[in-house]
This record gives sequence, structure tokens and C-alpha cells, in this order.
Amino acid sequence: MQTATPVQRRATRPRADALRNRERIVAAAREMFVEFGPDVPLDEIARRACVGNATVYRNFPDRDALVREVVCSVMDRTSAEAERALAETGDAFEALSRFVHAAADERIGALCPMIAGTFDKCHPDLEAARLRCERLVQELMDRAMAAAQLRTDVSVGDLMVAAAQLSRPPAGTGCLSADRFVHRHLQLFLDGLRAPARSELPGSAVTMEDLRQS
Repeated sequence: MQTATPVQRRATRPRADALRNRERIVAAAREMFVEFGPDVPLDEIARRACVGNATVYRNFPDRDALVREVVCSVMDRTSAEAERALAETGDAFEALSRFVHAAADERIGALCPMIAGTFDKCHPDLEAARLRCERLVQELMDRAMAAAQLRTDVSVGDLMVAAAQLSRPPAGTGCLSADRFVHRHLQLFLDGLRAPARSELPGSAVTMEDLRQS
């Protein structure tokens, strides 16, 4: 008696239209979190994404899942900008400057109220995105310090706090109309980072661990 060979089933891949819907939801949520804060109604996000409420809940069973995906998406896009700056810009400080301006365009300031939320900050996806982003920013700063172009009394936390604070005002206060000021003020900040330092900073360099413990 011959035993039939089991047929291996290929893993089912999401359909292209399902992936597009998910991407539209994340993009719409990111826009609305920037404009109105992380408590915007999910049905409004569905309307902005041009999908039904059921499609939102099929992809994201609760608000925390959607917020986490938006945070990961913003950090992934920010990391990609850091990688491009490292690969395409020969001057170390110009690479750092390019990254900071690109991070502002990603509106990383919108992450602050979302990260302060109740969702699991130790989720593996979130941890992986955070570690990748921090590693790349550290690489940008190390390269600029090695070239004696970046003052030595600053760290990644200093850079990320300033970029987040300057990238947009709080939600609901005309953040989109203030865009014309963002890159001007960021450039003033970047000029203050150049070596040699023209003043002594109070306190010590702020690391990302300092921020997490604060």
C-alpha cells in the first residue's frame, strides 16, 4: 500500500487591494493624528482613507494596534531617510542636516502624544523600529563628530527632542499653517550644533535612555 505524499500548501498572501487599503488606512491615520491628535474617531479615519469601518477593524482590531502601526511606519520612514543621507551625502554634517529636515517632514513630533498612550511600548515591531532608528541617528552623529563638525556635548536624545519639538506645534493649533516656519527654525538649531561650540550647554548630553526614564 503506497502512502500519498502530503501536498504542501503555499502561504496565502494578502491581495494587492487589501494591502492598498491597509496602506491608505495608515496614511490617513498618520495625517489625522498630526492634525487632531491620537484620539480622532476611527470612523473619521475610515472616511479619510475612503474605506468602510469594517475594513479598518479587519486590519486593526483596536485603536492601539492602529497607533502602533502608525508609530512604526513613521519611524521606518525616518530610518529610511537616515539611510539615504548616509549613503548619498559625502559631507558628514550635511548628511545630519539632511536627515533632520527630512525627519521634520515626516512629522516625528506627532509621535510624542501617541507614544505617551496606553499601548504596549515593548511590542517587538515597535522595539525593532525604534532600535533601527536610534542606531542610524547615532551613526549620523558619530560620523559628524569624527569629522570635527558636530559639537561633542550632545547626544541622540538632544537631537530627537529638538527635532520633535520644532517639527510641529500641538495638534489642533494650526500645525499645517505653521509649516513655513519649521525648516527655518530647524536650521537655526542645526547651526547651534556645529563645532566648535560657541557656548557651554547646561547639564549633560541627553541619551534616548534618559528620555525613556524621564
